[in-house]
Amino acid sequence: MDNVIDKNRRFYDSFVAGMIHEKFPEYEDRIAAGIAGEGSDCFGYDDEISRDHDFGTGVCLWLTDEDMARFGGRLSAAYNELVDSAERAFFTERLRERRGVMTVNSFYSNILNIDIDAEKPILSEEQWYRLDHSCLKTATNGEVFRDDPGVFSAFREYLQGYYPDRVWRARIAEQLHEYSSAFQVNYARCMTRGDTVAAELCRARGIASAMELFFLMKREYPPYYKWTFRALTALDTEGAFTAKIRELSEERIRTEAWEGTRFHPNRQNYKDRIVSLSEEIASELESMLAGCGLIKVRGRYLEAHVQTVMKGHTRI
Repeated sequence: MDNVIDKNRRFYDSFVAGMIHEKFPEYEDRIAAGIAGEGSDCFGYDDEISRDHDFGTGVCLWLTDEDMARFGGRLSAAYNELVDSAERAFFTERLRERRGVMTVNSFYSNILNIDIDAEKPILSEEQWYRLDHSCLKTATNGEVFRDDPGVFSAFREYLQGYYPDRVWRARIAEQLHEYSSAFQVNYARCMTRGDTVAAELCRARGIASAMELFFLMKREYPPYYKWTFRALTALDTEGAFTAKIRELSEERIRTEAWEGTRFHPNRQNYKDRIVSLSEEIASELESMLAGCGLIKVRGRYLEAHVQTVMKGHTRI
């Protein structure tokens, strides 16, 4: 079944491109077109459940600031008229703000929440640190149908080039700490105390960190959290990591595995399947770190690798 990206591509080819050719022939090669940005449809994840909000048929038309001042108002009016009159083309009101005519700079600035000059495709290290994975994925999702000026696509490709090395390492180190803290330290403390609510919070944080680490070491941005596992299943072509994440998320809390136990910081309680699964995942993450050339000395305790990753060299 076609997803919304395919349907919007056909809408562009069948209606929008012809309208531009007829009404704006002198500017036809100045208009970038595609579908990208906020909304599950831009990720190709649309389904019947997600179509209760921010759903519709349409495309983005991206202009430089100069072209927006020159003919953007007229193009916007013509596009809106086309959408309103096209058969089976409709928008929710909120989606109208995400489609149609906009500048390249406003598209990227609004999603990344920083001022962008797309004609100078470069971000400072400080700016990279301020960006999160999901906004970067949102800025680079979807598909570009046409871009003769190349400004939109050039900045898109710059972002797709991924984090600078120091930022990449810092993000990995942060999530190694988060995973280790959640699963390799605090989960056991919570279960020993009988605090299953806090233990569930540890599990949720640890799973989120594990998935983020997988994306980081594959040099891919994960989407908004509700779609992260969906994206993981596509990225994890072998499926083993995904299967462990699913099992870890679905395994029930086993308080009986902790009866009569005392907390020991250097000893894991493998009677609890959540503990054994989390350690299996830690082992896979450790192997990925080595595969990326980030560590040489091996060990499943992920906190021990934080300083090595941050220093940018491996221990001898």
